[in-house]
Amino acid sequence: MTDTTSTTEDTGQAFTAEERAAMKERAREVKAAKRAGAGKVDPETEVLAKIAGMPEADRVMAQRIHEIVREVAPELVPRTWYGMPAYAKDGKVVCFFQDAAKFKARYATLGFNDAAALDDGAMWPTAYALTTLGPADEERVAELVRRAAG
Repeated sequence: MTDTTSTTEDTGQAFTAEERAAMKERAREVKAAKRAGAGKVDPETEVLAKIAGMPEADRVMAQRIHEIVREVAPELVPRTWYGMPAYAKDGKVVCFFQDAAKFKARYATLGFNDAAALDDGAMWPTAYALTTLGPADEERVAELVRRAAG
């Protein structure tokens, strides 16, 4: 997430405003998932709405990543996770897209959780910084998502 040093020193708060907002979004997602059992919520519609609400540079990358995930790993289920577009298998988030604006970062992030099958020895990356997505980057994302989905 983000460095909270200045925030905690200045305000005495344990989390930044962005982190608190993400936790509130996660609580809403849990409630929505319960409602989804009754067929009231379409998770992919929520993911697409989150993407649509991003600043343009992040939105373009998030849309392309969504297309890549749906193409190379259709078994992954789109959903939101802490207010971010995410893709799950058997109810566990495998990968997610964190837009730069979410935590006021200088780059977006494509992240992978422990459910991702990316193990490579004793150490491997679980997140990738993204500033743009060119053709070679898209191929790399597709390869990572394909592997992560197992």
